[in-house]
This record gives sequence, structure tokens and C-alpha cells, in this order.
Amino acid sequence: MSSLLDKLNSWAERADELLTRGRARLGLLHPLQLVPYRSYGTASRLYVKGRLLTDRGVQEPAADASRWQNLLNMYRRFDSNEISGAELRVRPADGTDHTVVTDEEGYFTLNLQPRQLPEPIDYLWYPVEVLVQQTPPPLPAPAGLSGQALVLIPPPDAEYGIISDLDDTVIQTSATDLLRMARIVLLRNARSRLPFKGVAEFYRQLQLGRNGKRNNPFFYVSSSPWNLYDLLEDFLQLNDIPPGPLLLRDMTLKRKQTGDASEHHGHKLREIENLLLTYPTLPFVLIGDSGQEDANIYREVVRRHPGRILAIYIRDVLRPDRAVLVEQVSEDLRDDKVEMLLVQDTVQAAEHAARTGLIFQEAIPAVEEDKRKDETAEESDEVMGNR
Repeated sequence: MSSLLDKLNSWAERADELLTRGRARLGLLHPLQLVPYRSYGTASRLYVKGRLLTDRGVQEPAADASRWQNLLNMYRRFDSNEISGAELRVRPADGTDHTVVTDEEGYFTLNLQPRQLPEPIDYLWYPVEVLVQQTPPPLPAPAGLSGQALVLIPPPDAEYGIISDLDDTVIQTSATDLLRMARIVLLRNARSRLPFKGVAEFYRQLQLGRNGKRNNPFFYVSSSPWNLYDLLEDFLQLNDIPPGPLLLRDMTLKRKQTGDASEHHGHKLREIENLLLTYPTLPFVLIGDSGQEDANIYREVVRRHPGRILAIYIRDVLRPDRAVLVEQVSEDLRDDKVEMLLVQDTVQAAEHAARTGLIFQEAIPAVEEDKRKDETAEESDEVMGNR
């Protein structure tokens, strides 16, 4: 089966490449779009990642957009043509130039060791310039196509980092109900989708921590495909949720073998492992939900990195069988001296975070107020018949 999937993946990639070049020869190819992703690094190493593809004209999210407009935008996100074999130039602030070539899916990744860092943007974020230098014929030659990759570098006095899932943890998705999930994902945009009640203020308080400097870094690890990057980025910004690198998954027919672990499990575990290895002295808080495998993944992280995890919050998706699993994992972790809490809402998580010294006790009323505001928005959404 693995060999067959590899062949199917290779044929699909080749067919897609031929189709893209055919459209270019006929003058039917959409303009190119460079999408640098938010990433992370340290003072001695910058990780730059992004994608080069055609711009299919995904519209800005509007609160009054129709379901048809949202569905069309979703189709455009997944119907874009990836540009492989393009040569890009990456320029950090130290004046050096680095060349990277896009892969068969249009992605580019580069690890840099800068001689100096640029001036940060918004304290935690460091900009790196990316330019499209050359595209393979017959693709149109770029004319000054460039972008700015933002790299998060936690300051030395950060108290802890936060690694959070997205679907059914930050943003309402209903992943355990396939029909409802399809309606939400396909027919809504970044403005019309709803956050979980109180999550924005709780996350802002975790970023603030106890030193009051708002410098605790966030990282979002999700099995959502990279095609949804703009939607998720917009959602965080529109809801005033702390930004962070979005560590998403490539969509491909090819499936790597990860032992007994599912692809979801393997992806999230690898990304979390990379974060803990990148910041070996930084402790972390883990946040997920009971809908998939977060509890098992986080237990494995605790066992592989003893002493690194301060607390684990698992949002209850209100499925008894999932709750039982989380409670079993929580019991398993008692010997590791790590608390895994199955929480009904963000106020419950915030109260625990205050008791254990992660946030200020005085932050609880703000989380409660944010939860009430989100409840009002959800009730209004139900009245409008959008559920």
C-alpha cells in the first residue's frame, strides 16, 4: 500500500506541474503569490518557511459574506497551483544572501545562522526579507515579488512557552461531528467563525505571565493543512489572540510511516519535540482538547522531557468516552508530577493557572468577562440561524 501511495503521489505531483506549466504557456496562469509563514528561532538560528503559489484571489474575510462566497474562497485555497523549482533569495539583517529553491509542493525552508539580528517587530518578532529571484520557464519572470518572514525569538526572561492546538481548542470546529464540522469549515470565514468562550483573554494572560512583560511565546500546532494558513492567521488577529508560529501539516497522498501512531499523532509530536529541543531551558504549558489524541500526545511529551511541562489543559468536547480517556491519562501522569486538567471552560483553566502561579489571581475577572462576551456573541449567532 505504501509503495502504491508513493507512486500515486508522484504521478499527482507530476500532473500538477505539467498543468501549471501548460497554463503558463497559454497565458492562463494567475499571478504568483509569495506566502512567508510565521516561524521561530533563537539568537543564533533563524528558521524561515513559506510557499510560492498562484494567487487565486481569496477575498478578505467579511462578516456579511455569504456562505457561497466563503465556500468559493475555500475552494480557491485548495485549488491553487504550487510553483516548484523557483529560486528565492533570503536576506536576514546581517547583509548576507541565501538561496533556496522551492520543492515540488512550492514550499521553501531554510535554517540560517545570522551574524546579527534585525530590529524586532512587536518585541518578539524578527523580520527576514524573502525575494523571488527566478522561476523556471515558461513561468512568468517575477517583477519585484517579495515578502517578509516573521521569526519569533523568545527573550531570555520569558517565564514559559505555550503550545496550543487550534481546532476545538481555540476555534470552534466540532471535529467530532463530521457534518457540522464541514458546515463550519467550508461555509464560514475568519470573521464568522467563533472562538471558544474566554480563550482570547486567557491566552493574553498566559502571554503576560507573572513578570508583566507579555513575553511568553505562543506556538500553535495543528493538523490543519497549510492551505488554511491565511484563515487561521486572520482568525487569531481578528479575535485579539496572541500570534504565534502556525505549525500546520502538508496535504499529500503520500503517508509517511510513523509506527503505530496516526499521522495526526506523529505530526504534532514531531513539531512539539522540535520546539522543546530548540528551547532546552524553557518550560512549557500544553493546551488541547479531548476530541482527538492530544492527551496521549502530551503524555508522551511529558515522558520524553521530564521536568519541562508545567501544566496541561484539555478542553472537554462533551463526549463521555473521550473524557474517560483523558482522566486515565491524567491519572497516569500523577507519578510524573504533571497536572493534566479536563476543563469545561477557560475560566476553570485560568483559576488553576492562577493557583499554580502561571498568571495573576487578579486576571480571573477579565477572563470571566471575556467568556460572557463570547457567550453573547454565540447566542446572537444562534438567533441568526448560523449554527
